[in-house]
Amino acid sequence: MDPIGLQLGTKNLWSSLVRLLSKDTEWLNSKMKFFLPNTDLDSRNEASDPEQRIILQLRKLYVEGLATWQSFIHCVCMELVVPLDLEVLLLSTWGCEDGLTSQLGAEEKSRRESQLHHGLKRPHQSCGSSPCRKQCRKQQLELAKKYLQLLRTSALQRYGSRIPGSGQPHAFRQAYVPPILRRATATLDTQGGVIMGNPRVEDGTDVSISDLFNTRTNKGPKVTILLGKAGMGKTTLAHRLCQKWAEGHLDCFQALFLFEFRQLNLITRFLTLPQLLFDLCLSPESDPDAVFQYLKENADQVLLIFDGLDEALQPCSSMDPEDPDGPGPVLTLFSGLCHGTLLPGCWVLATSRPGKLPACLPTEAAVVHMLGFDGPRVEEYVNCFFSTQPSREGALGELQTNGRLRSLCAVPALCQVACLCLHHLLPDHAPGQSAALLSTMTQLYMQMVMALSPRGHLPTTSLLGLGEVALRNLETGKVTFYARDIPPPLMAFGATHSLLTSFWICTDPGHQQTGYAFTHFSLQEFLAALHLMASPKVDEDLLTQHVTLNSRWVLRTGPKAKPDLSDHLPTFLAGLASCTCRPFLSHLAQRGEDWVGTKQAVVMQALKKLATRKLTGPKVVELLHCVDETQEPELASLTAQSLPCQLPFHNFPLTYTDLAVLTNILEHREAPIHLDFEGCTLEPHCPEALVGCGQIENLSFKSRKCGDAFAEALSRSLPTMGRLKMLGLVGSKITARGISHLVKALPLCPQLEEVSFQDNQLDDQVVLNIVEVLPYLPRLRKLDLSGNSICVTTLLCLTKVAVTCPTISMLQARKADLIFFLSPPTEATAELQRDPDLQESDGQRKEAQGRSLKLRLQKCQLQVHDAETLIALLREGPHLEEVDLSGNQLEDEGCRLMAEAVSELHITRKLDLSDNGLSAAGVHCVLRGVRACRTLAELHISLLHKTVVFMFAQDPEQQEGPQNRAEFLDSLMLQMPSELPLSSRRMRLTHCGLQAKHLEQLCKALGGSCHLDHLHLDLSGNALGDEGAARLAQLLPGLGALQSLNLSENGLSLDAVLGFARYFSTLQWVFHLDISFERQCILLRGDKTVRGIWTTGSLPDLSAAAEFSGFRRHCIPRSLCLSECPLEPLTLTRLCATLEECPGPLELQLSCEVLSDQSLETLLHCLPRLPQLSLLQLSQTGLSPRSPFLLADIFSLCPRVKKVDLRSLHHATLHFRSNEEQEGVCCGRFTGCSLSQEHVESLCWLLSKCEDLSQVDLSVNLLGDGGIKSVLECLPQVPISGSLDLSHNNASQESALCLVETLSSCPRVREASVNLGSEQSFQIHFSKEDQAGKTLRLSECSFCPEHVSRLAAGLSQSLQLTELMLTQCCLGQEQLVTLLSLVQRPAGLFSLRVQEPWVDQAGVLSLLEVCAQASGNVTGISISETQQQLRVQLEFPRQEENPEAVALRLAHCDLGTHHSLLVRQLMETCARLQQLSLSQVNLCEDDDASSLVLRSLLLSLSELKKFRLTSSRVSTKGLTHLASGLGHCHHLEELE
Repeated sequence: MDPIGLQLGTKNLWSSLVRLLSKDTEWLNSKMKFFLPNTDLDSRNEASDPEQRIILQLRKLYVEGLATWQSFIHCVCMELVVPLDLEVLLLSTWGCEDGLTSQLGAEEKSRRESQLHHGLKRPHQSCGSSPCRKQCRKQQLELAKKYLQLLRTSALQRYGSRIPGSGQPHAFRQAYVPPILRRATATLDTQGGVIMGNPRVEDGTDVSISDLFNTRTNKGPKVTILLGKAGMGKTTLAHRLCQKWAEGHLDCFQALFLFEFRQLNLITRFLTLPQLLFDLCLSPESDPDAVFQYLKENADQVLLIFDGLDEALQPCSSMDPEDPDGPGPVLTLFSGLCHGTLLPGCWVLATSRPGKLPACLPTEAAVVHMLGFDGPRVEEYVNCFFSTQPSREGALGELQTNGRLRSLCAVPALCQVACLCLHHLLPDHAPGQSAALLSTMTQLYMQMVMALSPRGHLPTTSLLGLGEVALRNLETGKVTFYARDIPPPLMAFGATHSLLTSFWICTDPGHQQTGYAFTHFSLQEFLAALHLMASPKVDEDLLTQHVTLNSRWVLRTGPKAKPDLSDHLPTFLAGLASCTCRPFLSHLAQRGEDWVGTKQAVVMQALKKLATRKLTGPKVVELLHCVDETQEPELASLTAQSLPCQLPFHNFPLTYTDLAVLTNILEHREAPIHLDFEGCTLEPHCPEALVGCGQIENLSFKSRKCGDAFAEALSRSLPTMGRLKMLGLVGSKITARGISHLVKALPLCPQLEEVSFQDNQLDDQVVLNIVEVLPYLPRLRKLDLSGNSICVTTLLCLTKVAVTCPTISMLQARKADLIFFLSPPTEATAELQRDPDLQESDGQRKEAQGRSLKLRLQKCQLQVHDAETLIALLREGPHLEEVDLSGNQLEDEGCRLMAEAVSELHITRKLDLSDNGLSAAGVHCVLRGVRACRTLAELHISLLHKTVVFMFAQDPEQQEGPQNRAEFLDSLMLQMPSELPLSSRRMRLTHCGLQAKHLEQLCKALGGSCHLDHLHLDLSGNALGDEGAARLAQLLPGLGALQSLNLSENGLSLDAVLGFARYFSTLQWVFHLDISFERQCILLRGDKTVRGIWTTGSLPDLSAAAEFSGFRRHCIPRSLCLSECPLEPLTLTRLCATLEECPGPLELQLSCEVLSDQSLETLLHCLPRLPQLSLLQLSQTGLSPRSPFLLADIFSLCPRVKKVDLRSLHHATLHFRSNEEQEGVCCGRFTGCSLSQEHVESLCWLLSKCEDLSQVDLSVNLLGDGGIKSVLECLPQVPISGSLDLSHNNASQESALCLVETLSSCPRVREASVNLGSEQSFQIHFSKEDQAGKTLRLSECSFCPEHVSRLAAGLSQSLQLTELMLTQCCLGQEQLVTLLSLVQRPAGLFSLRVQEPWVDQAGVLSLLEVCAQASGNVTGISISETQQQLRVQLEFPRQEENPEAVALRLAHCDLGTHHSLLVRQLMETCARLQQLSLSQVNLCEDDDASSLVLRSLLLSLSELKKFRLTSSRVSTKGLTHLASGLGHCHHLEELE
C-alpha cells in the first residue's frame, strides 16, 4: 500500500482508486499530461509493475498541490464510470478542501516542495551559475550531442503523433491542414505592422514549412515574422514545427526551442540567454557551458520560435545593450537574437497578430502572412476531420448549402469548431438543418458548448463559473493562471471538455509550476461573453462598457501593461444579443426570456450608437462583424445606410470572412457605395465573398498581395455586381493567366464606365488582349493601363485601335502612363457595337467621321520609322483634335515627315513635336514642310526650350456661316484682295540660334506660305546682331505684308535699333514699332483694324461697313514706342531725322530714366520738322524743374502744338494739330511740378506768347497765397479764353479776398469758385470777350470779422460782379448785417446768397431784420430754413421812401414797439421788393408775430409780383393775416 494512503488513513479508498484507474491507464496518462505537462511517462526510472506505475503517477499528482489533486479527483468522478458509493467517498474525502486540508501536515508539505519530478534529469543548479570546467573537445561534442538528442526526445514525447493545443478529443486531433501562407519581400514597418515599399507576394503558390526559413540573403539576421489574425493557426503552426522537427523532418536544424510570450510574461527576473534556453526548456545533464558553446558554434542550425509576440508586456529597445551576454528582460534577449548580437547566425521565427510590432525587430526581417483557409483547404480539413465517408459527405453538403458557414470556415479555428458542431448535429438532424444552426460565430461556439455537454444536460453552473474566470482574466490582462486561481470543479470541467490547456512554467531556477490557459483566446472571450449576458451579477453599465470596437492591437510595454485579448468579445456579445440565442441564455441564466431580452436590448442599443459614428476602416470591419452576428435586419439597415459613400480600407489585413460580412450588411443598403482597398493583405479567394453585392459602384484594389488567384476569384464576382461602374486593380502581381479571367468577365459587365489596371507589370500581349474588350463595354469612359511595360510596336497597335474604335476620344501615353478615354455613343449605337461582326451603318460612319480624337504619345521612344507607320495609321483616321509626340526620338527627319503630312492628317488644333532632337538645320525643313498647309495658325519652334508646336485653325473651305456674312466678305475681297486675308499665321522661331547667314534660307522657306495669310513672325532670342538686322531689312520686302515681327533678344546695338524707324517708310505694313532697349524687346506690328473684323466673328453694321470699305491707309496713325533707352541729344537728333520721311500721322512715345534739359530742348526744336507728328509722349521719364518752362514755350516754337500736359515732372504729353485741322485753341497743364511764386512771372510770360490759349492748369503745385496773387495779377497779360485751375496750391482766405479784389481788373472772367475746405479747389472761367455779369462762389472760407470789411470793399469795386454765393464761410448774422450795410455801388443789381447752419434756427423775423440793414433797395428775398439759405437781391442806388407815406401805412399796423421799428425799416428798404419766397419756414412762433409783420410789409409792397410760401408751418390766423396783406398787392403776377 502506498505510504500516502497509510498516512492519510484512507487505505481502502486509495486501493479502490488504484483499481479504478488500472482499468484505463491511457486516461490516466492523458490527465498526467494535462496536470503535469513535462512528465516523462516513458522514463526508465518508472516502475515496470502497472499498479506501482499508477501509484507513482498518483503520488506526483498529489504532491503537486491541493488544487491539482482536487481537480484530478473531480475529473475522475466526472469522466470515468465510478460506483456511486466510491464517487461519494472520493468527493467527500478528497474532492473538497476541508476534507483534504485536515489530512495534510507540515511534514508532507515540506516533502512535496523538496521532491523533484522523475523524468528527464535536470541539474540542481541553473546553468547561469554552473562552474566552468575544462574538457576536451571530444567530451564537449559528446555532451552537446547527448543534449540535442534529449531535446529531440523530449519534444517527441511531448507531441507524439498528436497536434497539441487543439483542445479536442484525441479522435479529432489528427486533422491538420496548413493554412495559406504568403511571403512579402519588402521593408517591415514596426510602427504600423505593415509592409513598406512594393511588397511582392507570390500569389497562387503556397509557402511551405521549409520555405519559411529561406531568406533573401545569406548575411544579416535570419528572422521571419509570421503575421495572422486571431484563429488563423499561428500557435498551432508553431507546435507543428516542433513536432516536425522532433520527427526528423526539419533536419536542417539540430536544436529547436519554443517560447510562448504568455508564459514568458510571468518571468519578472532578468535572464541570460543560457538561462532562457536551459531553465525554461531543457537543461543539460552536465556542463551547460559546453553545450551553449556548441550551440553558438552551430548557430545556423538553431531555430528559436517565439509565439505570441503581440502579447509581450516588457519594454523593448532596438538599441544594442552594453553587455549583450549579460542578464536582461526576455524581450531584450529576443532583440539581441533578432539583431545577431546574441547567438549570431541563428534562425528566429516570431508569430504575431497584425498591428504595431516592437521596434527591436529588424526592418529586413522576412514577413509571412497567414491567410487562413480557402475553399479547397476547408474541404481538405473536413475530409481529415471526419473518419467515415457518410459523415464527410454530410458535412460537405452542409457547407455547400450555407454560404455564411462556409465563409466562417475561412478561419481555421472556426473551421475546427464547425466540424465539431457538425459531428454533433449531423446524426440528429435532416440534411440542410444542421448548418442552419451555425450561421454565426457565436452560434458555432454555442453549439460547441452544447456538443461537449452531456446528453440533455447543460452544465450551467460550471459554464457560468468558467465564464467568470475568463472575464476576470480578460479584465486583469491575465492569459495564464495557476491551479490555485480556479476552483477544482471548474478545473475538472475545463479539463474534461478540453476547454483548458496546461503547460510547464519555470519562474525561478529549479522551481517549476503547472500553468493553465484556455485553449484559445476566442474561447475565453466567448465564455466571458456568456458570463456578461447570463450572470445576474453583471449590470447594464458593465455590459455596455464591453461593447467597444478595437481597431488594431497596440504594442504594450511597461510594468502595468495588459494584453488586450478582447478582439472577439464585442462580437460574441452582439451574437448573444440575437433572438436565436435567447432560449439558450434563458436556460443558462435560469431566468425568463424577458430578463434576457433586457440585456440583449442593452447590447443592441450600444451597437446602434456605434453604427452612426464616423469610424476608421478597421473599426468599420469590427462593427460589421458585430452587426452581422446579431442577425437583426433593422440594425443591419441602419449600419448600411450610415456607411459613407466612399469607404476606404487602408493598410490592415482583411480576410474572406471580413468581406463576406461586408457583403451581408451592404444587402440592406439602397445607395451605391465605393470600396477602396489599398495596402491590405487579402486572401486570394477574398473577392468571392463579394458575389452578388449589387450596391458596389466603385471597386478598387491596390496591393502587391493580389495575384492571379485573386484575379480569378474577382472575375467570378464581377458579373454579379449589377451597379459596378468603376473597377480598379492597381499595383498587383497579376500575370497573363489572371488577366485572361478578367478579360472574359469584363464583357459580362456592360455597365462599367472606368477600368484601371495600373502598375501590374503586364506584358504586351496581355495589354492587347485587354483593349479587345473595348467594343463590348458600351458605357466605358476610361481605361487605365499605366505602369505596364510595353514596347513601341504594341503602342502603335494600340494607336491603331484608338484610330479605328469609334468610341475612343483620346489615347494618352507618357512613359509608363497609358490611358484610353472614350466617349460612349448613343444607346442605339451602343447596342450595335456589342457585336463587332455587324456591318457599320451609314449613321455610324457619319458619326465616326464627325468624331475627334486626341493622340498623346509622349516620351514613348518613337523613332523615324515609327513616324512613318504612325502617319500611315492617322492618314485614314478621323479628325485629330490633338497629336502630341513630344519627348520622343524623331529627330530632323521624323519632324520633317510629320510637318509634310499635317495637311493630310486632319489635325484641327495642335501637333506637338517638342523634345524630339530637332536641330537648326531641321528648322528649315519643317518650315518648308508646312508651306502647303492652309489650316496652320501657329508654329512655335524653340531649340533652347526644345519646343516644336503646331497650332491649327479650321479650314476656311469648311467654315459655314450666314449668307449675308459670306456676301459681305466677298465684297471686301473684291475691293482689297491683298489686304484682307482669310486668316493669320504665327511663326515663332525663338531661341533657335539663328544668325545673319541663316536669314536668306529662312525667308525662302517662309516665302511660299505668305501669299495667302498675314504672317506673325517671331525671331526673338536668336543671334542676328546688327548684321542680321541690316540683312533682314533687305529681305523683309520680299515676305509680303507681315502682321508682326518680333526681333527681341537678338543682341542689337542702339544704332541698329534706331534704324528700325526707317521701316515706317520702307515697309507699308509697319504701323507700330515697340522698342525696349535695355530688355532688348523689339516688336514691329501692322494695323489691327482690318484683322479685328476677321477675328471677332461678327459683322459690322452698315455704317461701319461703309466706313471700313472707304478707309485709307494714311488715316491710320503709326506709333513708335522707345523705352529704357538713353535719350541723348545726338540720339534724339538722329531719331527725328529718321522719322522725317515717315508717313503720318505718327505717335511718338519715349521713356527713359532721366531726360536732361539739353535733350528736351533738342527734341522740342526738332518737332517743327515732323509735320506728321500727332502725339509726343514722355512717360516714366524724370524731367528737371526747368522742363515746365521749356514746354510752355513750345506753343510759340511749334504752332501745331494744341495741348501740353506735364504731370509730376515724370509724364509729359504733347498733342499736335493735323495739317488739315484748322487753327484752334491751346491747352497747358502743369500739375504737380513744384511751381512756386518765383516761377509765376516767367511762366505767365511764356504762356502769354500763345494767342489761342484756352486752358491753363497749375493745380497741385506750391504757389501758396503769394503765387496765386501773382497769377491773378498777371491774368490781364495772359490771353486765357477757357479756364484757369489753381486748385491744391495751399490757398487761404487771403487768396479768396485777393480774387475778389482782382475781378475788377479782369473783364473776361465770367465765373470763379473757391473752396478752401477738403476739396481745395480754385478755378476761374473766362470768356473770349468782356463778360457783363460775373458769378463768384466762395465755400468753406472761414472768414473772420476783420475780413468782412475787406470783402465788402472788394465787392463794391467789382461792379461787373452780379452774384456772390457764400457757402459755410463762418459768416454770422452780425457779420452778414455788416456786409450788407457796407456794400455800396453806384448802380446795378447785386445778388447775395448765404448758406450757413444758423439760418434754420434764426427765424423769419431775424432774417428780415438782416435784410432791412441792406445799403441798397431790396428787390428780392428768398428764405429756406431747411436748406439753411438766405438770398437777398439789391438794387443800387438806393431810393429813399417818403416818410409821410411810411408813417401813414404804419398807423394801420397793430404792432409792438420793436416790431413797428422793424416794419418801418423794411418799408424803407423793401419798398421796391418784387419777389418774396418763403420755403419750409415756421410762422407760428411769437403768437403769429411773423405773419403780422409780413401782413404789414405786404401792405406797403406796391411792386410785388411774385410771392411763394411752400412747405411751411402757418396757423389759420396767420393765413388770414397773409391773405389780408396780399389783397393790397395789385401787381402780383405769381402766387404759390
